[in-house]
Amino acid sequence: MTDVCSAIARAILYEGYVLWPYRRSALKNRQRWTFGGVYPPAFAAASGGVDRAVVRAQCVAEIREEGRLEVCARFLHVASRRVLRATPNGLEAIDELSVDDRRVLSWEEAIEREARVSLVVGSHGASVTSRIEVSSGSAREDVCDRGAALVGAIERSWEALTGSISAETEPIASGVTRVTVCLTNDSSWTGLEREAAARRTFVSAHVALQMERGAFVSQLDPPPLLADAVAGCRSDGLWPVLVGGEGSRDEMLASPIILYDYPRIAPESPGDLFDGGEIDQLLILNVLSLTDAEKEEMRATDPRVGEILDRCASLSTDELSALHGAIRSLRPTSAAEATS
Repeated sequence: MTDVCSAIARAILYEGYVLWPYRRSALKNRQRWTFGGVYPPAFAAASGGVDRAVVRAQCVAEIREEGRLEVCARFLHVASRRVLRATPNGLEAIDELSVDDRRVLSWEEAIEREARVSLVVGSHGASVTSRIEVSSGSAREDVCDRGAALVGAIERSWEALTGSISAETEPIASGVTRVTVCLTNDSSWTGLEREAAARRTFVSAHVALQMERGAFVSQLDPPPLLADAVAGCRSDGLWPVLVGGEGSRDEMLASPIILYDYPRIAPESPGDLFDGGEIDQLLILNVLSLTDAEKEEMRATDPRVGEILDRCASLSTDELSALHGAIRSLRPTSAAEATS
């Protein structure tokens, strides 16, 4: 995966992870994990088609000669973060722990997961399927004060996830192949409560495809000779677009968010803000305007949010000014436009 593709994929992975004002107490952060969910089948069925247990991306590729197709599915796995306080009788669960000049809150975080498959693409069709099996588990992190005395712990736990990633190629004309990728959640959990379902869901799921000795065809603007082949593709829950350097066609990203071909992260952007559709300058100025108490809660909400706070606080005047706007291209103005 090229750096350009990785940057876009990461932005998708954390889109909506925590939203402004980046605090647990904010109403909008009480409904998380809303993008790209691949849910347990019983929960998806009960939703009446609103939620999916299977997502699929289908696209067309031109094959010059036999080569390998690499497929990587990435998603977040929700983990419960429980704060524990040290007592004479052991550790007890609490909502919040204060240690010296910092706070730690009980909430939810996420663990990055991925699954990969590959197959040889040539004049004949091929298919491959790989199981995804993540066992339930937990990890504990001690919390000590400045004097190194144990005052509590952070316990992160996660539920089991099971499913599969599959890829299939089907020649549809000489030198032309249809590629189908499916990501399936087949976890046996049968509950219907959304928050519990999220802990058994492939969250923010997307798929990156990389072709060796072949070229993917744009789903948005295919050449006329391949327009019918592209029109025959059926994707569900994923939207495939070309990524990488402008004009390159060896990588495609199937996203739960509709994108255009060759999307880019603005070079002025100083880093993740978990809201790719918002204006960086607005979010950063809002972060800088928070009260000390709000910043304290923001830092306690999530380690990744703490990184946003540190990054915003460290920006120079020139870096902030660069966020004010940029001209990407110029074109002549017609006489009609000039007088309208």
